[in-house]
Amino acid sequence: MEMKVLVAIDGSSYSLSSLDYLIGFFGPADHLSVHLLSIVSTSGIDQNWMYDVDPLREHPPAVERKIARASKYLKEAQARLTRNGFREEQVSRAAEMSSADVATAIHHEANSGIYDGLLIGRRGVGMVGEMFFGSVSQYLVEKCHEVPLWIVDGAIQSKRFLMTVHGMPQSLMAADHLGYAIHAVPDTHIYLYHSYTLFGSKPKIDREEFHKQWGKEWCDKHLDHENHLFEAHKQILMDHHVPEDRITILPSHTDIEVSHDLLRQAKQAQCGTIVIGRRGRDIEKGFLGGVSDRTMKRAENIAVWLVG
Repeated sequence: MEMKVLVAIDGSSYSLSSLDYLIGFFGPADHLSVHLLSIVSTSGIDQNWMYDVDPLREHPPAVERKIARASKYLKEAQARLTRNGFREEQVSRAAEMSSADVATAIHHEANSGIYDGLLIGRRGVGMVGEMFFGSVSQYLVEKCHEVPLWIVDGAIQSKRFLMTVHGMPQSLMAADHLGYAIHAVPDTHIYLYHSYTLFGSKPKIDREEFHKQWGKEWCDKHLDHENHLFEAHKQILMDHHVPEDRITILPSHTDIEVSHDLLRQAKQAQCGTIVIGRRGRDIEKGFLGGVSDRTMKRAENIAVWLVG
């Protein structure tokens, strides 16, 4: 089954890092296709004056320069992928004009219903990184719940994943997405990990919420709520043909701050990616919302997948 990923391109070293992440994990994977997108925002540009000067002109000079740069960046990005094993037919590209801001336009395209993931590069932590994260990345983290987000910070080589485990359906959906994405990718390894918080309360389990996605029969057989759903996560990965010897259950730990603990465990296990299932946008933020937000803001030289 083909998987299609949308990659936001802006010509920066950060978008190049996201391409290298894709190459390192999936190139040349036959089941993956990539659509490269560069947004040319016309927000704030007055286009009415140009028709008085040249009624046949389509775009003002400022926009035409932006289109030319975007086309150049896209061509270079496509060449980077094909040089590293991707076939030409696996990669498409488009520079799209939008009267909205860049983040809104990317979200609109991601939400078109044809993508299995949205990949973006982000600047590292610190003053400049926080400014960028407060715009495009932060907007997408808050608004884009329909498509899993793959957010890459820095150069990442490890093919190890830290799959965060908790007792809610969103966590199993994240495991389902992970298994679907990497089942055919060699040399990957998944570490299942549950972090306790000292002051948090255990979420109330509604088994029927799981039935909607996986059916009562599967749930009766595999849901192990007494064990934080470790075995259920493992089973979902194996249902996607991830070999059992590529899945390791790590001992759980307790920490005042779960996001800090997740980043620490990822570093100790030498993982390049953390996978988190999160609540939808309409559900009040609590444990899950806070953890995904804080983990994303503190992540440095690691990728974070947010699903849900």
